[in-house]
Amino acid sequence: MAPVMFTALVLFLLLGYPVAFSLAAVGMLFGWIGIELGMLTPSLLQALPDRVFGIMRNEILLAVPFFTFMGLILERSGMAEELLDTVGQIFGGVRGGLAYAVVFVGALLAATTGVVAASVIAMGLISLPIMLRYGYHPRLATGVIAASGTLAQIVPPSLVLIVMADVLGRSVGDMYKGALIPGLLLTGFYALFVFGTTILKPDSAPALPPEARTLHGRKLLWRVVIALIPPLALIFLVLGTIFIGWATPTEGGAMGAVGALLLAAMKKRLNLDMLRESMTSTARITSFVIFILIGSSVFSLTFRGVDGDLWVEHLLTGLPGGVIGFLIFVNLLVFFLAFFLDFFEISFIILPLLAPVAAKLGIDLVWFGVLMGVNMQTSFMHPPFGFALFYLRSVAPAKVRTVDIYWGAVPFLGIQLVMVFLIIAFPELVSWGLDGPTINETPTEISVPEPQGGSSLLDSSEFDGLLGPPPADFGQ
Repeated sequence: MAPVMFTALVLFLLLGYPVAFSLAAVGMLFGWIGIELGMLTPSLLQALPDRVFGIMRNEILLAVPFFTFMGLILERSGMAEELLDTVGQIFGGVRGGLAYAVVFVGALLAATTGVVAASVIAMGLISLPIMLRYGYHPRLATGVIAASGTLAQIVPPSLVLIVMADVLGRSVGDMYKGALIPGLLLTGFYALFVFGTTILKPDSAPALPPEARTLHGRKLLWRVVIALIPPLALIFLVLGTIFIGWATPTEGGAMGAVGALLLAAMKKRLNLDMLRESMTSTARITSFVIFILIGSSVFSLTFRGVDGDLWVEHLLTGLPGGVIGFLIFVNLLVFFLAFFLDFFEISFIILPLLAPVAAKLGIDLVWFGVLMGVNMQTSFMHPPFGFALFYLRSVAPAKVRTVDIYWGAVPFLGIQLVMVFLIIAFPELVSWGLDGPTINETPTEISVPEPQGGSSLLDSSEFDGLLGPPPADFGQ
């Protein structure tokens, strides 16, 4: 029944039904079918209330609204505009200066907002018209904006890393540590691509004319002090306390939210309308995450009940090539699914199925989660379904063709795939701050701990006495 159940879920998603309700509906439907066929007992579904209340009691998930609120306040207070203007003035005298500014500010926004949509839309509204005005090629301009915005997917305090830590039953702080170097390397690779473009096609990324560089000397220094130092200080305060263990991610997120309010108040831009809009958006994003988490709990309960985890395990552990074969297959699978599913859907549906197999093969789940996070980052850049491309299209001037946005994303999509290869080839890029080997020489049976939210597959002991006798030919 497990393959049929998984196929039904895919069909529900392709038909356009909301992810959370598709997960819950398929779980309940096949739970009823399993009971009718005698494969499950009604007492199995009695575990659902405990799982829902487990999600509600999960303190780790409080980091989602805190970091979301922090990013929205900083974005609505005009921080992105000031950052882009200041960094643009610093690099404006060199070819590609505005593109370098977008990459640098994209990394800063990723470390403050943690939300791809906010980063892409902010930079698209502010920098794209200026880049086009001064002669940037539309493909380079749109590609660098979309790619830099997706850094919010992997650079801490990414919301996806919080969700994956809960799904994998691992520390959010460890996920942040593991993702730090890959995020910085991606930022450097984007800047390196801009540099190469300025060498090969200098006309596609000209320097700003002298009349556009209005800040010099003390004025520029003062702008750097008031525009760059406060958000950088907040980033180091929040992430630094998490990295060194002085604060949990939830406490760090709360501190970041308070810090964002103080910065907005210092700039005299804090008002009731901004608060209302930020709180509404925060509630919407958090509700979206929680409802998907509840739906995935319903689905995973039934899926485990019909031995779906064993089906997936036998399917993947039988691949040729051992660990490397597993990693190649899984990365190709996630890359393909990213054409059609967004990162939350992959995190809640696919990752809980892959993680137990990875653990059995001796793969460190923090390393595996970061690897999947970088791979899932491509879901934002896939033409024609990438969400970052949709976000940019919604704010780009009419003269920018959609085909230019798509072709502009392709080189950066390739850079992201190179990063996936580098993480596999050099595991220490992620594991530098982790205890123990990334891949054990002699893999053993390793179970994935049940996260506080109860979103991953259940331990088999939960099903003792709950399952009815399976059919004689079950599993053949």
